[in-house]
Amino acid sequence: MAASFIDKARITVKAGAGGNGCVSFHREKYIAAGGPDGGDGGDGGSILLQVDDNLSTLMDFRYKRKYAAESGADGQGGRKKGRDGKSLTLRVPRGTLVRDEATGEIIQDMSSDAPFVLCRGGKGGWGNAHFATPTRQAPRFAKSGLPGVERAVVLELKLLADVGLAGFPNVGKSTLLSAVSRARPKIANYHFTTLFPNLGVVYVDEGRSFVMADIPGIIEGASEGAGLGHDFLRHIDRCRLLVHVVDISGSEGRDPVEDFEAINAELRQYSPDLAVRPQIVAANKADILSDSAPLEALRERAGALGFPVIPISAATGQGVQELIYAAANALAQLPPVKVYEPEYVERPPQVDTSAPVEIMVEDGVYLVEGPWLQRLISNVNFGDYESRMWFDRMLREAGVFDRLEELGIHDGDLVSMYNLEFEYQH
Repeated sequence: MAASFIDKARITVKAGAGGNGCVSFHREKYIAAGGPDGGDGGDGGSILLQVDDNLSTLMDFRYKRKYAAESGADGQGGRKKGRDGKSLTLRVPRGTLVRDEATGEIIQDMSSDAPFVLCRGGKGGWGNAHFATPTRQAPRFAKSGLPGVERAVVLELKLLADVGLAGFPNVGKSTLLSAVSRARPKIANYHFTTLFPNLGVVYVDEGRSFVMADIPGIIEGASEGAGLGHDFLRHIDRCRLLVHVVDISGSEGRDPVEDFEAINAELRQYSPDLAVRPQIVAANKADILSDSAPLEALRERAGALGFPVIPISAATGQGVQELIYAAANALAQLPPVKVYEPEYVERPPQVDTSAPVEIMVEDGVYLVEGPWLQRLISNVNFGDYESRMWFDRMLREAGVFDRLEELGIHDGDLVSMYNLEFEYQH
């Protein structure tokens, strides 16, 4: 039954690799020594995330877990740059949190319309035309493209809503949502009718409206994983205000105060923040209430916590307008819907530098290549001093500079590592 709504998914994403540079020389009749004309490789495609308001679940990621963008094409002669790889855009519901699988840290909160680059494509390698200088007129080497970023992430949907309807199953939450908005949730007289959250826009009056979410019914033990409610407690995290719907009629032999206490206990155990979230208590099914004692007892208990109680009947409309205005007035005093700040900090990767690198000397240029070096460079921000110092330290610890000196390198000689070229300084 819970499979009807997917609000968490683990996926692996990989950006495209950059294309390789080309070694080529211009050949044309009557033109001697045409010179190098090898083009650069194309850049690899990136993986982008984009909010799509037509989506309400992460169902699309249930069966397909691996996504890869297109790699860039290799460069060609005639200074022709390789075609860039196509980026891949993954569409997600608004309110999706993107977490790093290894650390659990938030990478991005997909709550705005701006696309987010989750994995950047690798840069294309330079062709030999790139390396031509007045003193090096015929370079016979080019560079390989860099790999794209690859990562495993967890997508977690936390609905964006101003008001969340909380309460036991079958207390009338779905009926209330349908009464105050155009949402049409499935409604029937049995437990666990709602298998996934429903959203509706509630129009208060001219220029005022708010979004209400019907959260599936919570049962005792939900915070510890019992029932369906546990799967949806996370959606209340976003709600600025809770409308706690309680069946005041006792038509099912339940005590309203006990139900009120039980739901609040589950919210408190799930998250301390929810224990202090503002609430309005909607005493539903007041139209069939035969004794006012349960309502007065609920007023006394909720009032002690600072929560107002409004008797309503979602079925007949009694008190519903009063509830809407009370919710709108409360929202006007509350901060906006919570947006999670990214916690993820790009850390230097764990790179095994034990494998030897290949060093060749071409036209006085020291060409350094190797699988781990390629990965290392793709993860370095050369615009950042600390990142450059870390890169320099990794090369020294791996013995790359020692090997260059064994090959006779001198200060001022050029060193080329993929798309990086610098003068050697001892």
